Amino acid sequence: MAQIYLDYNASTPIDPAVTAAMRPFLDEAFGNPSSGHWASTPAKAALELARGQVAALLRSASDEIVFTSGGSEANNLAIKGTFFALRDKGEHIITTAVEHPAVLGPCRFLERFGATVTYLPVDRTGRVDPEDVRRAITPRTVLISVMHANNEVGTILPIEEISAIAREHGICVHTDAAQSVGKIPTRVDALGVDLLTIAGHKLYAPKGVGALYIRHGVELEPLIHGAGHEQGRRAGTESALLAVGLGAACILAQDLAPMERVQALRDRFWHALQGRFGDRVVLNGHLEHRLPNTLNVSFVGMVGADVLVALDGVAASTGSACHSGRVELSPVLAAMGVPEKVGMGAVRFSLGRATTEAEIDTVVDRLEASLTGTFRSTRHR
Repeated sequence: MAQIYLDYNASTPIDPAVTAAMRPFLDEAFGNPSSGHWASTPAKAALELARGQVAALLRSASDEIVFTSGGSEANNLAIKGTFFALRDKGEHIITTAVEHPAVLGPCRFLERFGATVTYLPVDRTGRVDPEDVRRAITPRTVLISVMHANNEVGTILPIEEISAIAREHGICVHTDAAQSVGKIPTRVDALGVDLLTIAGHKLYAPKGVGALYIRHGVELEPLIHGAGHEQGRRAGTESALLAVGLGAACILAQDLAPMERVQALRDRFWHALQGRFGDRVVLNGHLEHRLPNTLNVSFVGMVGADVLVALDGVAASTGSACHSGRVELSPVLAAMGVPEKVGMGAVRFSLGRATTEAEIDTVVDRLEASLTGTFRSTRHR
């Protein structure tokens, strides 16, 4: 049975244009970008060109971009770096209950060092109320970290409104934009953020590279200490190879037109599921404020892992996990208040640039063939 990839939110393939841009740096330009001789010159030039390409996507200055090993490191640098740089001013951090573990983990870690963290609730669609953010602010608040778009359900959070509230109080705002970059606009001035995370492998670039946007004037304590690489913000010899890959991917990401086709396919998928299964399939996430490629649906009364097994060869993700024979909802769906009977049957289908109509139609047909009998039997239990 043909294999179909619908897990682009987990990782994207490397785009051929990205591969082509990186290839020369496997054989040539091997020098250390920080050395001051002929072997370092092309590597340094490529590194700074790539930095400018990332900056162009975000509409920021080049020196506001710091290369990292990925989204997790960028999130850790943003959150821990802000806390340790500003701990004399305060120790309070505001975030949400639906953040990626790469945000929640650092926040919980910092609680061991005296941080107080407010984990704001979200509504049934996965959106936080900006007024809840306002009410959570204290004189000791030093950082607000709210993701731009949720990785599981695709819900887009109101970052612009949150940033405006933060500016009224002089508080730094970080957003994890790993899932939104390349899918929806992510211009930092429009979002109003001070720190923004990019992950290369969500963007058709390689794994092992990412970036953190740091607005001019923002204070951060480095996570990695050593020599003065990346303007003293991230020690370690830079990889021109990986930076070039991320830069090339950011050039491609400036064109959001392909996302219109992807969104049309996602909507085709959803309407087909509604037509085949009716009220036995439920949408998780916001109907409108949602990434154009993400469709998280629950097959009511089913277990997501069983649905994927029945699909045989379709790569997607589930919204639940089975432990000791018991199905547990993902923390995101639980925070959204999704009932267990609904949430245990959640499957996230995330589409990409290479997804085709034929693939979507095939998945719908496989779902109907494998699940219709199961749905029929559950009605009579």
